Amino acid sequence: MAITTPVYTTREAVKSALDVKLTARSDPQVDRAIESASRAVEGLLHRRFYPERRTMSFDWPNAQLARPWRLWLDANELIEVEALTVGGEEIPSSDYFLRPDDGPPYRRIEIDLDSSAAFSAGGTHQRAISITGVYGYRADESPAGVLAAALNATQTSVTVTDSAAIGVGDLIRVGDERMLVTGKAMASTGQTLQSPLNTSAADALVAVTDGTAYQPGEVILLDAERMLIVDVAGNSLVVKRAWDGSVLAAHTGSTVYALRALTVERGAVGTTAATHNSGAAIVRHEVPATVRELVEAEAINTLLQRQSGYARSIGSGENEREVAGRALREIRDQAYAMYGRKARIRGVS
Repeated sequence: MAITTPVYTTREAVKSALDVKLTARSDPQVDRAIESASRAVEGLLHRRFYPERRTMSFDWPNAQLARPWRLWLDANELIEVEALTVGGEEIPSSDYFLRPDDGPPYRRIEIDLDSSAAFSAGGTHQRAISITGVYGYRADESPAGVLAAALNATQTSVTVTDSAAIGVGDLIRVGDERMLVTGKAMASTGQTLQSPLNTSAADALVAVTDGTAYQPGEVILLDAERMLIVDVAGNSLVVKRAWDGSVLAAHTGSTVYALRALTVERGAVGTTAATHNSGAAIVRHEVPATVRELVEAEAINTLLQRQSGYARSIGSGENEREVAGRALREIRDQAYAMYGRKARIRGVS
């Protein structure tokens, strides 16, 4: 099972925490646990933490028993409004306010009472208002390298320059298009090993043509041996040999591969697939740290419980007891206190 909807941590992060070797056999289990944990956290916190572009319709506010110039969005929090229409007529952004002022997420829209604009029922108060925009909690992003090759509107394999910055499950953006990363594979970096390596783990300097083309944290492949880059010194990569359960081997003039071929879902979360030039900047959607930590904890707990037949225990003899999950509950409580959406209660007369 591949990841099919946006999630809040990556396959690599969960495997690293569990010290699971990179094998295709374990990937579906990890992906399933991450998807389950992400949806569970959404249910706990009553909000989604990824941006999604869509159009939604709302009833006239007076039908909500609210002020006729104030539209409550409830669970449909907004990050950005592209168009607000009432009865088919667009209201300019200068005629309304997004609240709260320190948002996003924006939880309500208020008409500027100093303008001539108004929410109205038209023929019926049902679905009288239409809002096209980006919905969700926030759209925080961080740089994640650039495209290593041009991309047309139909390709689902994307080559990047920095595989350490992007994991399976990440939501990335190039231009106005967002893409969901569903897989990673090795791709040639276009460089070869400049000095032979022997079969000793202490032989940890990989000489390349251009060290600036690599980043710490990337996994590279020489022949059948994987290596983790821990530092870059000029045109030498400082590596940890025999990474991911691969076997130490001697290498001479080998082609250097890296996990830079991404399999992606194009035009994700309501965006449109487009063409992009080589060198186009990539940014990665950033999930709040506490939410990411909770999803990782939930996924790890699921995987470990599954391995034990849901009968994990700690201690031995008279001190043996079932795992209580106290630390996990503490993370849940912290995440709810920081990011949980508290429902707005309406009074009905």
